[in-house]
Amino acid sequence: MSERIKTEDIIWKLADLYQEIDDPNIEEDLKNLRFMADEFSKKYRSRIINLGPKSLYEAVCELENIGQLLGKIESFAFLNYSTQSQDAKAGAFLQKIYEVESEIKRDILFFDLEWANLDDRTAEDLLQSHEIKRYKHYLKTIRRYKPHQLSEIEEKLLAEKEPSGISSWVRLFDNILSQKSFGKRKRTEEEVLADLYSPSREKRRKASDELTAGLSEYLHILTHIFNTILSESMIMDRLRIYPEWISSRNLSNEVDEKMLAALKDAVKSRYDIPIRYYRLKKKLLGYKRLFDYDRYAPLPFSAKRDMPWEECREAVIKAFGDFSNEIKDVASMFFDKKWIHAPVMAGKVGGAFAHPCIPHIHPYVLVNYTGNIRDIQTVAHELGHGVHQYLAGSKQGYINSGTPLPMAETASVFGEMLVFQSQLKEAPCKEEEISLLCSKLESIFATVFRQISMYEFEDAVHNERRGKGELSKERINELWIKTNKEMFGDSVHLTKNYAIWWSYIPHFIHSPGYVYAYAFGELLTLALYKKYEEEKREFVPKYIKLLSSGGKDSPENLLSPFGINLDDPHFWLDGLTIIDGMLIKLEELYHFSIMK
Repeated sequence: MSERIKTEDIIWKLADLYQEIDDPNIEEDLKNLRFMADEFSKKYRSRIINLGPKSLYEAVCELENIGQLLGKIESFAFLNYSTQSQDAKAGAFLQKIYEVESEIKRDILFFDLEWANLDDRTAEDLLQSHEIKRYKHYLKTIRRYKPHQLSEIEEKLLAEKEPSGISSWVRLFDNILSQKSFGKRKRTEEEVLADLYSPSREKRRKASDELTAGLSEYLHILTHIFNTILSESMIMDRLRIYPEWISSRNLSNEVDEKMLAALKDAVKSRYDIPIRYYRLKKKLLGYKRLFDYDRYAPLPFSAKRDMPWEECREAVIKAFGDFSNEIKDVASMFFDKKWIHAPVMAGKVGGAFAHPCIPHIHPYVLVNYTGNIRDIQTVAHELGHGVHQYLAGSKQGYINSGTPLPMAETASVFGEMLVFQSQLKEAPCKEEEISLLCSKLESIFATVFRQISMYEFEDAVHNERRGKGELSKERINELWIKTNKEMFGDSVHLTKNYAIWWSYIPHFIHSPGYVYAYAFGELLTLALYKKYEEEKREFVPKYIKLLSSGGKDSPENLLSPFGINLDDPHFWLDGLTIIDGMLIKLEELYHFSIMK
């Protein structure tokens, strides 16, 4: 596959971080890191209460330096491992760095505890001072965790045990799926999943069987891993007095329960949109019944050829450049300077991601590029992240560059929209326009409706685990099918195979509660893109400023220049109306083609 679509040489250059895991600079940096953490502890422990604005600013700067050096080493270990998870040395090195991270966090966590426990009056006076304006939002965010913090001894114990805790189960999950081969041809997960986009129904059905058979071999282990994650979440929430399983995620996302409920209820109220679409797709394919493995089938008149990597690059860069030369220039660096890893290969983790690394280096992007139209959108998605991370890092530094997940997903989805609109304008005929609209709607459904369906599944399994104890694989299957049927209605027939497909989704393991951020980001992006269509060039500098702001302020404040109010329940419905409008356009094109 890599030879056919010319990705075999699209390998990132991790030497921008370190040469190799035996690079002597790593040991030197680890030595410096421990020294910096030790000096920070000696200088500030038990003294935060007495710090003035200037000293508090200096303390945060020192914390930022520690975090940045740790982030550099962690980034290299993670990225190195992500393309060779079968390599014992890469795995051992990653585990070593996880253990170092645990030590460092143990030694400096006193700062967060002491700052959060400062009385409100003293803290507010410091927050209003000019000296710490740069870190005001960061410091305010730490204080929001005060009701959920434990004593320093307890926090140290939790930090100490982390390398042998959840991170080990996450690594086991990644090891199983990245090293598992599927079917008689011993293919990777990504290669099998790519067949679900094949024009051949028999090939799609076979891919479904191969994926299910492969997952079934390890289902007892994957079920145990999932139950362990559910149990850990339950225990930690009890210790930290979080009222719901999703509360800690909402806190880190800077989203309140009312906002999440409004988003979730709005999306569920429009499940009619995907149901209508899949009924229409069944007609477009000429099927009597649409099975789950038919959902991503290309239309009979869709372009059949794979798109080589260079054509993908040109399509993405052109779309970004039509929007902004600055965005195009940043995105081009990922291609030109070897910041991307693209080929499908054994031992490489599945899916795609953009990793921010640290501002003094640059982000890296990983994709598993198979050459279909969906993968072009994936490249645009991850480059949207990468551009966001690059701009935020270069403008805000290490601490303020990180953004809450819902805001982070905005830039990625906007990147997809730019490429889609560019492709739509160049569509040579009505059939191609129909094909592109179908592809985009399926992408939006995966980002909005499917993610909320997956959130509902997570909500069900977390709550049932807390009320009834460990869940069997059969019960997890039942909850998965139930929440998916609510979204699909009678438009898609869910096969027996589909019942276990929850088991390969990494978000449930890596980041419980993550998934609703996609729906948040998609609907927010639709609102932003509508603003762009209304304002054209005036919109661009405001958007670049939004990306460059990183996480220096709350989502509400960052979005205020666009006139967007996230507390307005009608906001989410407006975004869903835009999706409905795209479907109406598709329905009209279909009826036009029938009449023709």
